[in-house]
Amino acid sequence: MQSLSPEQMKALEIEIENNKLAEQNKLKAERDNYKGLVNQTVREQIIDLQSVTNMLSLAKANVYGSFAAIISLKQELYGAKSGQQSHTFTDDDGNSITIGWRVIDKFDDTLDMGISLIREYIGSLAVDEKTSQLVDMINNLLKKDAKGNLKPNRILDLQNLADKQQNEQLNKGVEIIRASYKPVRSAIFIEAETLDNIGRKIPVSLSITSADFPEGFEPNFEIFK
Repeated sequence: MQSLSPEQMKALEIEIENNKLAEQNKLKAERDNYKGLVNQTVREQIIDLQSVTNMLSLAKANVYGSFAAIISLKQELYGAKSGQQSHTFTDDDGNSITIGWRVIDKFDDTLDMGISLIREYIGSLAVDEKTSQLVDMINNLLKKDAKGNLKPNRILDLQNLADKQQNEQLNKGVEIIRASYKPVRSAIFIEAETLDNIGRKIPVSLSITSADFPEGFEPNFEIFK
């Protein structure tokens, strides 16, 4: 490098700068190509996934229509409505389909008012062994789940406890809690199972997450590392 003339040094610097710029341009072009590939692939796969959703939607409507008629016939033949939230139908081969709905527990914003009244009541009790057990029992019944709701069966336990205590404030708190309970129906669900050759129940995957890849297809989890 020391033997190079100023002109040669200048030319070398220009060459190095040009090479650096060329590498940057190459990297930019590769990244642009990558982004283009992502855009193209997402657009193509979204169309495929939407078609799967449409197929599931049509299949759900078809299954619902078929079994709605069967459920009505079942009620007609047996003379009464069962009040069931779900119905499971099984064929002679052991394959089964379940259709129904679930209850989602919901409370309105007055729930905490009822809880506060009850906590005020237990806070006013004289402290002795008997009331200590009562306080522990009520506190356990007032524990909320991860979603901030009480378990519905605990409302009945609270009501039974209030009936025994005959306290106006406790009764009022329990009544507010009961009135705040607003259960809602979930969307109609459909589940299906088949039997394999040794009698094991095999769920029919109705979501893309739970569905297995085709036989012989082995995904490479190393790509996520």
